[in-house]
Amino acid sequence: MALDAFSTATAGLRVTQAQIGVVSQNIANVGTAGYVRRTLSPVAAGVGNAGVATGTIGRALDAAALKQLRSETSGAAYTGLMAQTRTQLDTLYGRPGDSSALDGVFNSFTLSLQTLAANPTSTAARATVLSSASDLATRIGSAANGVQALRSGLESQLAADTDQASNLLAQLAKLNTRIVATSADDPSRPDLEDQRDQALTSLSGLIDINAVTQSDGSVSVLTGSGVTLLDRSNAASLSFDARGTLSANALYSNDPSQSGVGTIVATTPGGGKIDLLASGAIRSGSIAAAVELRDTVLPQAQRQLDDLAAGLSRAMSDRVATGTVPTDGTKGGFDIDLTGLSAGNAITLTVQDGSGTQRNLILLPSYQTPPPAIPAGATDDANATVIPFTIRRPDAVPPRTADEIRGAITAALGGGYTVSGVPGGEAGAVRILSSGGAALVAASASVTQVTSAADIKGSATQIPLFVDGASATLFTGSFDGGSQLTGFAQRIAVNPTVVGSAGSLVGITGTGTASGIGDGARPQALFTALTGTQRLFSSSSGISGINAPTRSSVADFVQGVISVQGAAAAAAQDLDEGQGIALSTAQGRFASASGVNIDQEMSNLIALQQAYAANARVLTAARDMIDTLLRI
Repeated sequence: MALDAFSTATAGLRVTQAQIGVVSQNIANVGTAGYVRRTLSPVAAGVGNAGVATGTIGRALDAAALKQLRSETSGAAYTGLMAQTRTQLDTLYGRPGDSSALDGVFNSFTLSLQTLAANPTSTAARATVLSSASDLATRIGSAANGVQALRSGLESQLAADTDQASNLLAQLAKLNTRIVATSADDPSRPDLEDQRDQALTSLSGLIDINAVTQSDGSVSVLTGSGVTLLDRSNAASLSFDARGTLSANALYSNDPSQSGVGTIVATTPGGGKIDLLASGAIRSGSIAAAVELRDTVLPQAQRQLDDLAAGLSRAMSDRVATGTVPTDGTKGGFDIDLTGLSAGNAITLTVQDGSGTQRNLILLPSYQTPPPAIPAGATDDANATVIPFTIRRPDAVPPRTADEIRGAITAALGGGYTVSGVPGGEAGAVRILSSGGAALVAASASVTQVTSAADIKGSATQIPLFVDGASATLFTGSFDGGSQLTGFAQRIAVNPTVVGSAGSLVGITGTGTASGIGDGARPQALFTALTGTQRLFSSSSGISGINAPTRSSVADFVQGVISVQGAAAAAAQDLDEGQGIALSTAQGRFASASGVNIDQEMSNLIALQQAYAANARVLTAARDMIDTLLRI
């Protein structure tokens, strides 16, 4: 009996000592990132042996809490980058109402036009208009440059994040190999598993992942969409073909030969390649946020600024033409004055089929033969049917005739419509009637009234005050040689010809007023064109909140741009705050189940010390009994 007590006490001491070691290790690792609380599970001793055996050291891991933690980590990384970048984007426009903000600079320009209209002979007022116009062009260009700087920064971040994700996958493959080669009772195994879980959590901040534990103790890693990135010790290698500094023309395409930005390619151990962006494999994490910002959010912001710059320029040089119902009683169409039609001056016809469904036909003139193919997304309405056609320049030799324009439109529309002149109307007026096709509901166009950047003293109120600074040419929205609109916000500039002849701001020939003295007609007309005339802005700008063109004045469009970006930044911050709470909750849940609670561990340590002392007393009593027996 004494021997049994001796054996039991000895075994109890060994187990208690091992448990004290585990608790001490837990206490020593309080606050250590990635450390999972250790446990020791004593087991019954073998047959014929009394007491307990030490057992195996394990981890108190809550798999469900860990899975949620990784999911929330991905979400927090996504919302964090979105909120940060959207806030930076909103900052580019300045604080609404400040004199240096986009709306403040625009208001200063319109105010200078009003001042000049009230005092057209003032050289100081003319100089103020030119200075304010230059400030506005610079402010728009600065914001657009900031947008592209943000895109370029995200391109660099994607390269760094891709390298980090690839390195983490390689690290996980090595850890899998070591864990599989380590027995379950090896005390180093929990440390290896901690390192692996920490690497998985780090990876989840970059990419949304699912980690699947295999029967041999290794894990496989898949993206949230199901693409395998790691299978036991076989890891895919991730690469990113960074393009450096991005321009407004550098856009993403599923076709690598057409894409102007980098993409992420996963190369499997067998040599297979998967384009993770083209396949939509990455849906959360900082990489998903960077891709969405680079390819969707920021290009839309650039489009808003391009549309603003184009609207500003064309408000100075174009006339908005709106189709009117024929006054002679003719039914089924509209009369519209297209005098001065230039390449890029889109003619929008709204048609309605028998079911009541409306859609837009956009007729786009070009000086090229054949005219270039134009995607609908590059026009005002991404859902429209685009019909390009060829015309000659307004200043062509011999002179272009109205019949040429009508013939070109007739050929472009094809059957179902008739195009003719307007009896008693302007020479350039066109009558478009439905003759069996879809019913015409509306017709509109923005028609350039000046022939070139040098045409600054015509009889019309329009003047090319803003030009395409890259070539000092008139902006018409042409697609000849590529979209003139794309990146125009970075190129808009005050026309140097107008700067050299400030009197042209008020000098209109043919009015009986000497050129250079003038009256307030032109600056007043320009002010009205900016603040009162409704223009069409593209659906791609997203200002209306729906996938349809926006009709507003240039002044209202400026406010719309600032309002949309401000609201988006605020919404992103709110979402990030909510996601931060969700992540904190997941961290708390995981910590309560798998983390080290110092109070609990100290209580365990006290209990183990008491158990150790009790076993020691039993051992002492058993020894005394044996000594007594030996002395008998």
